[in-house]
Amino acid sequence: MATWSELREDQADLADLGEQRLIAPGVVLVATIRRDGTPRVSPIEPLLLGGQLWLSMMLGSTKAHDLLRDPRVLVHNIVTSRDGVAGEFKVRGRAQLVEDEAGQMRYVAAVGEQLGYRMIVGRFHLFIVDIHDVTFIRYDSETGDQYVARWPDARQYVRRGDSATSVGPPEATTAALG
Repeated sequence: MATWSELREDQADLADLGEQRLIAPGVVLVATIRRDGTPRVSPIEPLLLGGQLWLSMMLGSTKAHDLLRDPRVLVHNIVTSRDGVAGEFKVRGRAQLVEDEAGQMRYVAAVGEQLGYRMIVGRFHLFIVDIHDVTFIRYDSETGDQYVARWPDARQYVRRGDSATSVGPPEATTAALG
């Protein structure tokens, strides 16, 4: 199971950027797989706790049932402009259900302290994300170049903008994070 702590150890700058794009705004988009195989996209409030990315959902919610059936998940930052300069931060992985009371109590305490919410143990679905892949993509609004940083393979590359809707082949770079 890969954790946020491992991302931080391997690529601290990418982890910092993830905390700015995913955690600081307070809301992310989570993509799950519906029973019929189509995607479901839902807003969630993420939390970093103990070096892990945690997601909680209302008890009985359809997105939680999606994850209980198929744990594959994509966590994506909220995009607020069309120019792409702020970038897209994506975490792909598997949602691991947290059922133990101690884990839920720890989460409830952190949410109360950090977010000011009062939650009741056992009255929500709680997941930790087992991270498989992290990708950050941003665009240069003047050139149309697409910059990409990836983990765990620690790759950074740029794809030069050919037109408003196409980019060229990847070229190694160290400037993907800005």
